[in-house]
Amino acid sequence: MNGARTRYRIRFSKLGKVRFTSHRDVARIWERALRRAAVPVAYTEGFSPHPRLSFGLALSTGHESLGEYLDVDVRAPLGDALDVDALIARLDPGLPIGVDVQAAAEIAPGTPSLQQAVVSCTWRIGIQAHGGSPAGDRLAARVDDVLRAESVVVTRERKGQRVVDDVRPAIVHLDLSDDHEVVAELATQPRGLRPSELVAALSPEYEEGRVVRLHQWLSLDGAREEPLPLPLDATSTPAREARAS
Repeated sequence: MNGARTRYRIRFSKLGKVRFTSHRDVARIWERALRRAAVPVAYTEGFSPHPRLSFGLALSTGHESLGEYLDVDVRAPLGDALDVDALIARLDPGLPIGVDVQAAAEIAPGTPSLQQAVVSCTWRIGIQAHGGSPAGDRLAARVDDVLRAESVVVTRERKGQRVVDDVRPAIVHLDLSDDHEVVAELATQPRGLRPSELVAALSPEYEEGRVVRLHQWLSLDGAREEPLPLPLDATSTPAREARAS
């Protein structure tokens, strides 16, 4: 079916036990929720049609997020029968505890996909010594060392080969919070840096604790923007995280 389509962007959180749900299973959850909400989702053509859904950057299983995104193509503007606020209200009952719709909006035709457009992500990363003991006072010193360093080298596996990369250019911002968690903005292009790789770069003695993606960022005319900003900074609301725990 080649009729005109409208695209909507949905922003949602993924917190609590649902963090152990894989990216593929999250896609299935959204397909079911959209069906239950009677959203007229457009489908691909061909022998095996599937819903036209496009997610932002994949979130590793076990990580949480206060800023995930989903683009949905629908066969007709929702304004004909269902406005955006009503869409959010109808989607929520079909979603599991820990997945909450934060915002939704129609986006212009030709808007670049999130996979292409997101240039960095901000993370809150709990860090502990191997075995689960606290990282200790040396963590602040290691953060300072990384910020002062001209290069930060990590070993990665690429196409079955171990390669050495300098990841310092991918560390856009790095700080230590009052709760002794690292807050880091890490680039996603041209080659991204994962939270686990940052932790290893800080010290081979450390491992990840709780990891939460706070923001995904676009770069538009030199300014940093979120794909779908919230009216208020809901990403800093402890109650949102507590409900999902």
